[in-house]
Amino acid sequence: MFRILFFEPRIAPNTGNAIRLAAVTGCELHLVEPLGFDLSEPKLRRAGLDYHDLAHVRVHADLEAAWSALRPERVFAFTAHARRYHHEIAYSAGDVLMFGPEPTGLPPEALGDPHVTESVRIPMLASRRSLNLSNAAAVVAYEAWRQQGFDGGV
Repeated sequence: MFRILFFEPRIAPNTGNAIRLAAVTGCELHLVEPLGFDLSEPKLRRAGLDYHDLAHVRVHADLEAAWSALRPERVFAFTAHARRYHHEIAYSAGDVLMFGPEPTGLPPEALGDPHVTESVRIPMLASRRSLNLSNAAAVVAYEAWRQQGFDGGV
């Protein structure tokens, strides 16, 4: 299964939604500190509802610690400034789908990290800044899962 990585997320409900996404798709959710909230925050718990125990969530002290734990072969960094679209990628099990913090997105040092295989974008109308973080993760997660034949799904 693929892995979602949130680099320094700032908004608790978005991470709560991603926890729910991880629980219902079977993907892993990796969070890179610093987080903009406490993991026990009520807004996060409410967004994740009762899915926290069903999701695989791991917190990493920094990006290097995440790479050490994940040992990724491929990392796709999502940014509105990439040329290639998310549906043009042939996703494989173990891929890391990396998303940046709200409201800035991935910083240049994260986009330029040597582990990043490619920067990718989600299509949207011109002159729009960005898609909500948890919605962006869901769009890509379901495309990756679809390509894997919704393995394990019902």
